[in-house]
Amino acid sequence: MRLNLSLTELNERILLNYRRLADDPYYQIDDVFSPPSYSWMGDKEGRALLAFVSHYKISGQKIPCMEQLLEKLPSMVNEKNYLGTCGDNLIREEQLSGHSWLLRGLCEHRQQFGDDYSLELIRAITENLYLPLLGEFAAYPVSREISNAGGVSGSEIGCVGRWQLSSDTCAAFMSIDGLSHAYQITGDPRLKELLDEMIGFYSALDKAAMKAQTHCTLTAGRAMMRMYTITGEEYYLNCAADIYDLYVHGGGMTYTWQNLNWWGRPETWTEPCAIVDSLMLALELYKATGREEYRTTAARIWHNGFSSLQRSNGGAGTDTVVTADSPWDYLAAQMYEAHFCCTMRLAEGLWYVHENSGLLYAETTGTVTRQDNGVYMDGDLIYAEVTGGAEAYGSDAVDIDGHRLMPLIKYYRVPDALMTASRQKILFR
Repeated sequence: MRLNLSLTELNERILLNYRRLADDPYYQIDDVFSPPSYSWMGDKEGRALLAFVSHYKISGQKIPCMEQLLEKLPSMVNEKNYLGTCGDNLIREEQLSGHSWLLRGLCEHRQQFGDDYSLELIRAITENLYLPLLGEFAAYPVSREISNAGGVSGSEIGCVGRWQLSSDTCAAFMSIDGLSHAYQITGDPRLKELLDEMIGFYSALDKAAMKAQTHCTLTAGRAMMRMYTITGEEYYLNCAADIYDLYVHGGGMTYTWQNLNWWGRPETWTEPCAIVDSLMLALELYKATGREEYRTTAARIWHNGFSSLQRSNGGAGTDTVVTADSPWDYLAAQMYEAHFCCTMRLAEGLWYVHENSGLLYAETTGTVTRQDNGVYMDGDLIYAEVTGGAEAYGSDAVDIDGHRLMPLIKYYRVPDALMTASRQKILFR
């Protein structure tokens, strides 16, 4: 049986996220720019702009801060027209990663509105921040003595050579996304040369051994699909497919179709940004190849992985990692909201789902059975044993093997107190 994506659910999610971004002071012009001390320069500003444009693409409504941000930006950038430090010899991984999101927001704004200032900044950022690094990405430090451990937002952990590294290992390669979008806009052949260096290095890197961040890896995979769309070169498609295979089959994805924030660190948390990336990558691969596995994975991410990531305030937060090696056998909220990244990134994910809703149907059989990994499912839908109060918001409960099971609860519908107290046990042990 085919279970179509619920447009009611999607529209509820979109409206909640819109209100969060339109109403909360954190996303308004007085607070939308990060302080100069913030090491992820351009990250919040870029994600916010991308989120605002994403909602405009869905509804045609402009969140006022979208244009206000661009009006204020000239007074915030340095003499080379990007944010943060310039003029020394360091390559700041977090600055590169953050400006990838700024490029994405500017590129989306340019495509929607055709404004000259967005294009001017796209050219300036690529010319002054990224293109001077041609040849440096191939020397990204793989062997390092410093610890990779870090928090939810990542932090600078030390220098190796010229590279000032982040605890979000390989975050610099997030830039493949912003640079590929800039290449789509400008057609600058130097950007393709730089992108080929970055993609060649990152595709060959043992990302699981490096404990690379899954978010930056999946983002790079999406960008490789963009390069395939632009150029038609199979190389980029193959590189993106390799990232998908590593993520899905190589220890990057949890039993609930969410992500481990880093390979090999099951004690950490999921990240909605990466869950958005994983859905987009899988579905873009399906549209390019017609392979049903990719569509099925994307649908399972929507119907399961998205279930718990959005909160009742419209934002997005982290959850427990549920794998054979993790400390948890239940899905529950960890950080209530990652307002500094995931709430904004969710907007693009909701736009993408809105555009592709007809492909994100689940297949069900009407019978819940235990899979080879021990998880109970009806076709594409995970069933869990829910306690703590959220079960009152579930449906289609069944009794099987002594357990009362139901599909994963949509946390955005559950009052916060019940949501944070609830546990959705995944019966794989």
